[in-house]
Amino acid sequence: MPVPLLDVTREYKDLKDSIDSAIARVFEHGRFILGPEVKEFEQAVAEYSGTKYAVGVASGTDALLLSLRACGVKPGDEVITTPYTFFATVGVISRLGATPVFVDIEPDTYNIDPGKIEDAITEKTKAIIPVHLYGQMADMTRIMEIAGKYSVRVVEDAAQAIGSRHKGKRAGSIGDLGCFSFFPSKNLGGIGDGGMVVTNDEELAETVRTLRVHGSKPKYFHSIVGYNSRLDTLQAAVLLQKLPQLDRWHERRRANAVYYNKRFAGYPIVTPVEKEENYHIYNQYTIRVENRDELFSFLKERKIGCALYYPLPLHLQKCYEYLGYQEGDFPVAEEASRRTISIPIFPYLHKNEREEVAEAIIEFVKR
Repeated sequence: MPVPLLDVTREYKDLKDSIDSAIARVFEHGRFILGPEVKEFEQAVAEYSGTKYAVGVASGTDALLLSLRACGVKPGDEVITTPYTFFATVGVISRLGATPVFVDIEPDTYNIDPGKIEDAITEKTKAIIPVHLYGQMADMTRIMEIAGKYSVRVVEDAAQAIGSRHKGKRAGSIGDLGCFSFFPSKNLGGIGDGGMVVTNDEELAETVRTLRVHGSKPKYFHSIVGYNSRLDTLQAAVLLQKLPQLDRWHERRRANAVYYNKRFAGYPIVTPVEKEENYHIYNQYTIRVENRDELFSFLKERKIGCALYYPLPLHLQKCYEYLGYQEGDFPVAEEASRRTISIPIFPYLHKNEREEVAEAIIEFVKR
C-alpha cells in the first residue's frame, strides 16, 4: 500500500470551507500586499510564541537573512552554527559576506552541541544560530549563557519548530530573534513560501520591518538598503485558519511518534530522543539505522514515503570547500548524514498507513 511522506491535500480538505472563505475575502478587499490579514497573523503568531513582536517576511530563508542584518552581521564577521541543517541556515551567512563557523551536533537530538560552542568563539564572532532540528529545540539555556558571556547575538532557526518548547518557553522567544518558515511541508504550512521573525526587542523588530520593504521608512525614503521580502496577504489569510489547529496537529504527530517508538523497540533502530525539558513537535520523525541507503531504496520500492535530511553535511559541500574543513572534522554530523532517514509522521496519517510503514521497516531490519 502506498504511503505518502506528506499529503497536504488532507489538511486542506479538513479546513476547506474556512480556507476558501479566507482567500475569497482577500480577493474581495484587494489588498494583496501587507493587507489586514498580515498584521492580524503577526499578532497571532507573537501571542502564540510568547513574544512581543512578529514581522511577516517572504520565506524562512529571508527571516534568517533579515534577522542577521538586524543584528549587524557584515563582511568579515563570523557566525557559529551547525553543519547538519538545511542549506538556508548557512547560505544567509555567506550572502552577508560573513564566515560560517561550524560546531558538531549532539548524537541523540541532532541539534548543535552547546558544549562545543565556546571553543569556536573568536573576536570576530557576531552571532550564533542554533537550529531546532526536526521540531525539537536546542539547549537554549546553555546557548544563552554562552552568548551572554561573550556578548554575541542569538538567532533561533525555528523553521521546523513553531510551537515546540524548552523549559516551558516556545521556540523563537528565547534568543534575540526567532525565525519561522511556512513552507508547505512545515507543521504550520502555507500555500507557497512565507516566513516570520519574532522578537521581544522593539528596535530589532522595527529594523526587520524596514528591511522587508527595501529599507524604506517612510515609503520612498531609504535610510538603509533592504529587500523585497513581505509575507503575502493570501498566505497570511490561509495561515490564520491553520494556526488555531496547530496544537491539535502537534498532538497527532506526537501520537504517531509514540506508536513508532513502541513498534521499533527491541530492533536495531535508533528512534528520536525527546529531552525531558523539551516539547517535541516532530516536523520530521527521523530514525537511524546501519544500512540507511538500502532501507531508503527498500521503502521507495514499496512506495512508502521517506526522505534523507541531510545526506551531505554543509562543511563538506563543494561551495564551502574554501572554509578548509575536511571529512572527520565533525564526526557526529557526518555519521547522522550517513545513517538517518525520515518517515511519515504528518497529522493526517491514517493508522493503517503508519502500520504499513512500521511493518516494512521492521521487515527490513530483521533480514
